Amino acid sequence: MDATFWALVGLLIFIGIIAYAKVPGMISGALDKRADQIRNELEEAKKLREEAQQLLAEYQRKRKEAESEAESILSAAEREASALREDAKAKTEEYVSRRTAMAEQKIRQAEADAINEVRASAVDLAIVAAEKLIASKVDSKASGELFKASLGELKARLN
Repeated sequence: MDATFWALVGLLIFIGIIAYAKVPGMISGALDKRADQIRNELEEAKKLREEAQQLLAEYQRKRKEAESEAESILSAAEREASALREDAKAKTEEYVSRRTAMAEQKIRQAEADAINEVRASAVDLAIVAAEKLIASKVDSKASGELFKASLGELKARLN
């Protein structure tokens, strides 16, 4: 008998011992256990993926809400800024017109004061000139008559 025969006999004895020790059952049990473990991991991965998709959808919804809220806040701020700008413009125009009116009133008052002062000075000068002229042309008798005539005219006006 040659070596090939003994190799075949050894192989059959080895396969018999493996079958007697229930190694194929242990291998199939280990493979089944590993398959169950992989199946569970796949199910867990599917659940995690679904949860991640739900979280992603929720975060996207929240982001859209935040963007719309930011847009509404921005538009409200722009409207408020525009209203404040218009209000400030109106108040500035009112202030300028009021200050202009006050300046014009002061100018008119200054003109009236200057005219009154010039008139008063002219009257004073006219009185002084008239006194000098009358003093040089009128004697004491004429002066007394003029005084009496003026006094009579004053009494007539007062009554």
